[in-house]
Amino acid sequence: MASDLGITSRAENYSDWYNELVVKANLADHSSVRGCMVIKPHGYRVWELMQRGLDDMFKDTGHSNAYFPLLIPKSYLAKEAAHVDGFAKECAVVTHYRLKSDPVAGVVVDPEAKLEEEFIIRPTSETIIWNTYRNWIQSYRDLPLLINQWANVMRWEMRTRLFLRTSEFLWQEGHTAHATYDEAEAEALTILNIYRRFAEEWMAVPVLVGLKSEGEKFAGADHTYCIEALTQDLRAIQAGTSHHLGQNFAKAFDVQFQTPEGKRDYVYATSWGVSTRLIGALIMAHSDDKGFVPPPRLAPVQIVLIPMGRDAETRSKTVGAATRLKEELASKSAWGLPIRVTIDDREKESPGFKFNHWELHGATVRVEIGPRDLENGVVPVCRRDTGNKSSVQLDENLSGVLVDLLETIQQEMYQRALAFRTANTVRVDTWEDFRAAFEGEDAPGFVLAHWDGTQETEDLIAEETKATIRCLLSHPLEESDALPGKCVKTGKPSRQRVVFAKAY
Repeated sequence: MASDLGITSRAENYSDWYNELVVKANLADHSSVRGCMVIKPHGYRVWELMQRGLDDMFKDTGHSNAYFPLLIPKSYLAKEAAHVDGFAKECAVVTHYRLKSDPVAGVVVDPEAKLEEEFIIRPTSETIIWNTYRNWIQSYRDLPLLINQWANVMRWEMRTRLFLRTSEFLWQEGHTAHATYDEAEAEALTILNIYRRFAEEWMAVPVLVGLKSEGEKFAGADHTYCIEALTQDLRAIQAGTSHHLGQNFAKAFDVQFQTPEGKRDYVYATSWGVSTRLIGALIMAHSDDKGFVPPPRLAPVQIVLIPMGRDAETRSKTVGAATRLKEELASKSAWGLPIRVTIDDREKESPGFKFNHWELHGATVRVEIGPRDLENGVVPVCRRDTGNKSSVQLDENLSGVLVDLLETIQQEMYQRALAFRTANTVRVDTWEDFRAAFEGEDAPGFVLAHWDGTQETEDLIAEETKATIRCLLSHPLEESDALPGKCVKTGKPSRQRVVFAKAY
């Protein structure tokens, strides 16, 4: 059944609900370019806020931004075998550099403009960056090198979904170089903690933090760390990864440095990234059948003021009160940023239409200002996350009350999401129970079970149940999770429980 806004309910069809919400809430739209999306201003504002938060965190830990070419010579990818194997099927290839007019077809590729070497539209930038770092790094004095890039990438996806999986998407990718293995490990963990903090403190999404299995790690990495979130339909979504690359790329591109002792050694590397996929995770973690529900820190509009009145004189009074309140809010901030407040004074639309509009678009708090409210000195204030409405004094303290409410909503959204994850995290010890948990198309949430550590068993479990290992927890949720046991599939010894789930 569709809601009054025409959105399919989550209970009826979660996939349709998500697809319809993204479009109707004006977050993104489908493009005429196969597999690619258009991010609309309302959705791009969310990405800008994400960029702002993450960029400050990166810079606070010593990183700088740079930019590297979109096009990567094919020969660069061939230098790191595991890396090219991981991305070969997703690469878009540029073979020519010119078009020409044709009397029949109109425009054709000029066959005489074939490139001597094809270019790959970057699926990720390790190869082009490490080829550059070879010229930048000569001595231990050049280390560590801590670079981040905000960019777009292309991975040729066959089955796409707005934000979650598109052929082109936006992201940040960090690439760092270090003198020792331990320094690179510390860097990978520093970034992992930044991602965890951002997910929990900005997105209000609790995440599991841990190590990827060998079968799930990044192609070309020594090991990969990740954060994993849980969606409302009880599937996992990978929200960020941080890779310790060892010396693999340094050896492939001959990036060496002179040590303090005068010897030559290869540098150690990391790479790490999050993308516009985070917006999809945000939607799936919090939104409801009425539309988009972003946490206040990432809401394009935090407070919407709706003045009401049927005649010009009344509207003049309510719009005036809304304008004064907006000016008061403009002098305040939350989490170091100005309050994002707007007045919806459209005359042709009814109050009910406006209420629905801002519920769909995810304004955190709605303040209704009508003629009776002015007379009584009290205005209705409605929370988007719960729908609860309360009456608040219309006085000089109102703006402060609203700012405090934003902080309360942020905290409570995180606590609700955490309670949801806790309620949908289970422990399974037998293959019969494990298989039953993943039976059918529905997902069971996070399932913690023992695994014997082999790729063969990991593949068998995935083949039979569609469940994949999301991570080996860095910090067990319960003490018993870190204790040894027997593999749920083979009965062989297992060091600890790992996290299984069906995933996006």
